[in-house]
Amino acid sequence: MLDVPGELVLYVARLLLARRREIGTPRGSRALSCWQQAVFTLAWFRDRPDVARLGRGFGISQATAYRYLAEAISVLAARSPGLARALEAAREQGLAYLILDGKIVAADRCKEKTTSKKGKTIDRWYSGKAHRFGGNIQGLFNPAGTPLWVSPVSPGGVHDLTAAREHVLPGLRPHLKDLPVLADLGYEGAGCGVHVPVRKPAGGQELDVDTAPATTCSAPPAAWASAASPS
Repeated sequence: MLDVPGELVLYVARLLLARRREIGTPRGSRALSCWQQAVFTLAWFRDRPDVARLGRGFGISQATAYRYLAEAISVLAARSPGLARALEAAREQGLAYLILDGKIVAADRCKEKTTSKKGKTIDRWYSGKAHRFGGNIQGLFNPAGTPLWVSPVSPGGVHDLTAAREHVLPGLRPHLKDLPVLADLGYEGAGCGVHVPVRKPAGGQELDVDTAPATTCSAPPAAWASAASPS
C-alpha cells in the first residue's frame, strides 16, 4: 500500500501519459504503465528507498528504474513555478518579506572530483557543512516558512551564498526594494535588500541601537525557514 492520495497518483500518471504521447512512445512498449510508473515514482518520493531495490519490486532493471524515475521527476519539475512567477505571486499576496535558505539534500553522485582553492583534489558533491554527500538547493519561503520556489541543484561543496548568487539573487534584486529577504549568516555579503543577523562585536560589546532590533527580528524567521526547508 502506498499512503498517498489516489488523486496524486492519477495526476502524475496523466503527466507521464502526456510525456509519452509527446515523444511518440508506442503503446505497450514500456515495462510499466503510466499508473505503475507513477506509483513507483511516488513510492521513491515517499520513503527514498534504494532505487535498484525498488525497481526490482516492480520487476524492472536498475537502469530502467533510474530512467523511469528521472523521467517522472522531469515532468513534475516542468510544472513547478519559475522564480519570476513565484515573486509575482508573493507580491500579489502582499507578503511583507521572504525568507531565503539553503538545504543539503542526499545525492549519490560520489565520484565527481574538483580542485579546491588550496589546490587539493576533493569530492565535488561532498558538503563539509552537512558532513555527507549531497546537493545544495536554495529555497524562497513565505513568512510562515512554506516553500514558494526552489532552485536547481548545485554540488554539495558549493557555499549557500555562491549558490544563491548563481540561481536566486540575479532574479531577486529587482524586487528587493518592495520585497525584502531575511536570511541567516550564511548569506552575509549578499547585498542590499538581503537582511542577515549581525555578529556580536568581539570583546563583549553590545550591538548599537539601530542594529540590535534588526538582528532580533531577522533571526527567528531564518530559523523557521531552516525548520521548513526539508519539505
